[in-house]
Amino acid sequence: MATITASDFRNGKTFEYEGKPVMVVEFQHVKPGKGAAFVRTKMKNLITGAVTETSFNPTAKFEEAFVERKEAEYLYQDGDLYYFMDPESYEQEPVSKSKLGDNFRFVKENMVCTISSYKGDVFSVEPPNFVELEITDTDPGFAGNTATNTLKPATLETGAEIKVPLFINVGDRIRIDTRTGEYLERAKG
Repeated sequence: MATITASDFRNGKTFEYEGKPVMVVEFQHVKPGKGAAFVRTKMKNLITGAVTETSFNPTAKFEEAFVERKEAEYLYQDGDLYYFMDPESYEQEPVSKSKLGDNFRFVKENMVCTISSYKGDVFSVEPPNFVELEITDTDPGFAGNTATNTLKPATLETGAEIKVPLFINVGDRIRIDTRTGEYLERAKG
């Protein structure tokens, strides 16, 4: 494995700290008037998402963490396991429900997601940033209600609930930003 020192830190650099993969979010080389230089580092645990701040000696050595990111097609759910298929090898990989974020509620079968793993263990599944889904339940829309910012609840084909403008009806296809969970626009065509 490749080793790096704290003086090699750059934003986005991943390394192993206390047995866990972390990513440098922010760093600053500090050279005080008295005493030794150090590297103040804000880092994010890639598995838990926790962000911590620590100072390191610039010569401190760490194992570089290689995080594998690959695309996989979501196939189906069986209990607490969600199955994804590698598009090249056609191998199916089960992923525990606990590894899925809240934004997975916008994913339906056959959508391509990005799976992140470290040493073979999957720690996150990212859906596409934008998806098109059909409205399966909402109050009837009203023509002419396009000028207001009033929103109403709507259920999507995946079962997720979001807020949509009043003019949206059951059967409409809409675009959603999965990062924020917000309605963007009516889908074209």
